[in-house]
Amino acid sequence: MDLLTTGEAADYLRLGERKLYELVAAGAIPCSKVTGKWLFPRHELDRWVVSGLARPAGMVPGEAPPIVGGSQDDLLEWSLRQSGSGLASLTEGTEAGVGRLLRGEIAAAAIHFHGAADEDNVAFVERMPHLHDALLVGLVRREQGLLLPPGNPKGLASLEDVIESRARLAVRQKGAGAQMLLDGMLARLGVSPADLERLEPACLSGPDVAAAIREGRADCGIATRSAARAAGLDFVTLTWENFDLLMRQRTYFTPPLQALVAFLAGEAIQQRAADLTGYDLTPAGSIRTFA
Repeated sequence: MDLLTTGEAADYLRLGERKLYELVAAGAIPCSKVTGKWLFPRHELDRWVVSGLARPAGMVPGEAPPIVGGSQDDLLEWSLRQSGSGLASLTEGTEAGVGRLLRGEIAAAAIHFHGAADEDNVAFVERMPHLHDALLVGLVRREQGLLLPPGNPKGLASLEDVIESRARLAVRQKGAGAQMLLDGMLARLGVSPADLERLEPACLSGPDVAAAIREGRADCGIATRSAARAAGLDFVTLTWENFDLLMRQRTYFTPPLQALVAFLAGEAIQQRAADLTGYDLTPAGSIRTFA
């Protein structure tokens, strides 16, 4: 957290220190007294200034529509409906969801980021330059792995097997979390994505990957265990990943998001996760990081 002293805060706000002390005394400005010294969180000062903006008649502060974008997930989509949150779903992949969040087009983005150095969502959010008020809420940990035809006729047990056997792999679009996972694993193996037998065009969701395998257009693909179970496919685990909701801090306190977070703590989602398989609800509703 970036904390300013009284002098720094006065310079930042272009106020005299005397005026700043008057605001402090009136309880009219965000601040905290630590060991006898007033400190001012910079991001709270930004919000304080924005909250007092004068707007022309008829102009209201823009609020993001009640939509959760980003990555597709069976348990999340069920929770949006069952929680009574009123939140709709728009699934286009992790990076597309983050882009919409930055443009104010959605309230939150479901993300599962994978970097070349095995980084996860927290590292991704903490280095984002354009989302200074980010909040990352834990949803689940979930299994990602290889989806395979029933009986696994090619005997695939790893990504190395896929590469060596020249099995046709259903890939995802650039920016999708599953594609980031694949690219990172290939990089660690020293294999170029161009060396794979790829199904084109790319599939836009895990269920699309499952459909391509069911229809015989692909031999395998990467998606969640729940996607494999729903399609009656075999599954080989590659990793467990964090699947989280990224939003702006102010959005967290809106009724739709509060309804969803409260639902994450209930028994109904525990039973649904067990039925779908491949989920660990330990992080559900926790604040993983904020900026």
